[in-house]
Amino acid sequence: MNQRQALLGMIKAFPGGWDSMAAAMGMTRDALENRVYERRGQSVSLDLAVQMQKTSGTTLLAQAIATDAGGVFYKLVEPGSVDREELHNKFQELYQELGRLSQQYVEFTSDNKIDKRERSQLEITADDIHQTVRELVGLMFAIYCPAEGRDAAEGRQA
Repeated sequence: MNQRQALLGMIKAFPGGWDSMAAAMGMTRDALENRVYERRGQSVSLDLAVQMQKTSGTTLLAQAIATDAGGVFYKLVEPGSVDREELHNKFQELYQELGRLSQQYVEFTSDNKIDKRERSQLEITADDIHQTVRELVGLMFAIYCPAEGRDAAEGRQA
């Protein structure tokens, strides 16, 4: 996801879409559209993008920036805020993603090469797996070492 897609996703996620997001940002719809689509030399400032992310209740901007930097974004879990069932569900999600990667591998290498589209799909799946693993570890720490879980997760990010 690129930054424009993140902006569009935040607008879509906000109840009322374009008109409501523009009003929440203190501007007209046209002014917001001009910034998002970079018309007339305008653009969305970082401060405005962060404000849009907070207003939309999403993490799409953080995800886009992490992707641009070659990484992935994962939200840290509050210690004590999750249970073992959520951990179990995250393991199931990981197994499904690994299965998807395996299926893609078999399908995409059947002709003994991986084309540009196939490579892109494999990279997306790999990013999803990486994010799921980080979330899984965060859940483990939050459940089994609540006093130090956040410190351990934050230490790995630094």
